Amino acid sequence: MFEQSQIQEFKEAFSCIDQNRDGIISKSDLKETYGQLGKINVKEEELDEMLKEGKGPINFTVFLTLFGEKLNGTDPEESILAAFKLFDPNGTGCVNKDEFKQLLMTQADKFSAEEVEQMFAVAPIDVAGNIDYKSLCYIITHGDEKEE
Repeated sequence: MFEQSQIQEFKEAFSCIDQNRDGIISKSDLKETYGQLGKINVKEEELDEMLKEGKGPINFTVFLTLFGEKLNGTDPEESILAAFKLFDPNGTGCVNKDEFKQLLMTQADKFSAEEVEQMFAVAPIDVAGNIDYKSLCYIITHGDEKEE
């Protein structure tokens, strides 16, 4: 179902969410993860709904199964857009370049400064320093027209 490199990425994502490192994603793990992303007022019902999708304790195997169900038939561009939307709680279609750089270089599978600059070289960034992530997602999935 998944390639080995994808499974490693899912392991890293799982370990970022499993805040207490007990091998199970709990409501408190979800709350802490949301808090780290700057979303503090998450409704209990929303967290309960997430946990119900696992139909029991969410260990790594269940986590993979849930991702398989969610990603099956999903366009990669849609998946990337959904990830960016986590960093855009107001739905502006943009993320701040400096804040995003900080996240890329300090969280999960950390980017180097050179990798970040390579991405920024093709990213549509406005004069205020905001990245139009919808356009960036298109470039990531379809290529940059300048390269052709």
